Amino acid sequence: MEQYTDEELLQLLMQNNEVAFRQLYKRYWKKLLAKAYTQLQSHADAEELVQDVFVNIWHRRQSLQIKYSFHTYISAVTRYKIFERIAANKRLPVTEDAADCIVSDHSTEQWLEGEALKAAIESVIGTLPEKCQLVFRLSREQGLTEKQIAHTLQISHKTVESHMSKALRILRGAVSHFRCLFFSL
Repeated sequence: MEQYTDEELLQLLMQNNEVAFRQLYKRYWKKLLAKAYTQLQSHADAEELVQDVFVNIWHRRQSLQIKYSFHTYISAVTRYKIFERIAANKRLPVTEDAADCIVSDHSTEQWLEGEALKAAIESVIGTLPEKCQLVFRLSREQGLTEKQIAHTLQISHKTVESHMSKALRILRGAVSHFRCLFFSL
């Protein structure tokens, strides 16, 4: 099964093929574990989260609707679960004794909120259509101008503007949702 593509394995998985599932698990387990550990800083939490991702895929195997690649799908699901875990950890009830120990310096808390927001934004970017995501990343991560992006991707300037507009509109909506989430915690 090692010679099969992810898409071929996915088709077999959707037909209840456990060997295909094990092969996908083997391909992605370590990568996802490393990503989860980097964000959560807990090996146990990272293992549990990745295990949950795969269990969920197994349970939903017959109804999975993957728009792009399996890699894109499982990466986005993992990012979303990481953000969920970070947000859930922030909602844990604070006991009176723990409240007495809270230091007035909120820099660590602000840093964690910033990291959670970064993870959430990355998750939202991962859900953008492929071309839209590529245009956004070229602009924001590589600092290319719209003209340079149009030339690089051999698309019109108007198409680049359209992709950027769509990406920013979606991100603004997501960020306002996350700001409400953080301020309500």
